[in-house]
Amino acid sequence: MPDTTIQDRAAGAIMGAFIGDAMGLGPHWYYDLAELRRDYGQWISDYSDPRPGRYHAGLKAGQLSQAGFILKLLLTALVERGGYDEADFCRRLDDELLPLLDGTPISGPGGYTSQSIRELWRQKVQQQLPWGQTGGHADTTEAIERTLALAVRYALEPARLAGSIAGNTVLTQTDDTVVSMTVAYGAVLGQLVQGQPLDARLSGRLMKLVHSGELPFHAVTGDNLQPPRPGDPDPPKAGKFASPDALLTPSCMAAAAADPDIRIEPAWKVSIVYGMPCAIYHQLPAAYYLAARFHDDFESALLHAINGGGQNQARAILTGALVGAQVGLARIPQRFLDGLEESAGLGRLAAGLAAQINKP
Repeated sequence: MPDTTIQDRAAGAIMGAFIGDAMGLGPHWYYDLAELRRDYGQWISDYSDPRPGRYHAGLKAGQLSQAGFILKLLLTALVERGGYDEADFCRRLDDELLPLLDGTPISGPGGYTSQSIRELWRQKVQQQLPWGQTGGHADTTEAIERTLALAVRYALEPARLAGSIAGNTVLTQTDDTVVSMTVAYGAVLGQLVQGQPLDARLSGRLMKLVHSGELPFHAVTGDNLQPPRPGDPDPPKAGKFASPDALLTPSCMAAAAADPDIRIEPAWKVSIVYGMPCAIYHQLPAAYYLAARFHDDFESALLHAINGGGQNQARAILTGALVGAQVGLARIPQRFLDGLEESAGLGRLAAGLAAQINKP
């Protein structure tokens, strides 16, 4: 990481997410690992076509799913507007995404529409509700999969990072715990884009931002995560999130990855340890663990995320962004860039976003 620039790390995070999305297109959502191995072999190492009758059927290896489509939509908006304009992004969703959907799962760009986006379609298109009344209760990572672009854009501005991610998240998901975990992931990614390591000290750095009022979490502990002492006043709330625990998870996972007495072997079994389903509380611990364990090895992190089955596409998007930020674009293996459809155009968008980081 010391040899990378902030622009290289930023572009690495964005392209790492796109690569993770496309890698998951073929082997997405196999909860029977024997079936996954039967269809794709003992070790998935490259982009692959979805099988007929499965999710994303009809698409080709290297293409993006709907998660990638929406990430590209937000990324394009950020680059063209020079920053986050919520009204502009909502207009793009109205014009460029929602008309392509019909409210059913197997529809729209990418061949599959997630729960939170289906609910968005019902509220915006069927019920004609205004933006601001469109969020649902899906406990998944769909908001992270797009707001990671906001985390990159505002990596040097934690308060703006948190505010923009929280505001964007509630467009589709309103559960307070989901919002707080989504903002926490963005805060972690922002630190990695800055050049900070994903280690046992990261949560302490994030908590300093809580105490300074830059991250909107309630600070229930003192410095160095020490418990309050008798007579200490109750810390003031710095924002809407009742607990800072979502900020503590990444360092717990990093400590586990570094502990020689704690081994998950092979590492793809992280999906079994933390859970294969879609929910955010299964996905984040696995992504943090893989990103800490393979902090300097994009390929290993990505492939172990994919080969764990279940909701491996989301796991790969989240892991790809975290490790891409640590290694930088220059150290992402070229074959993953070559096999990604529209790689050159996506790369230009990633570079355009990276160039904005130091701008107000």
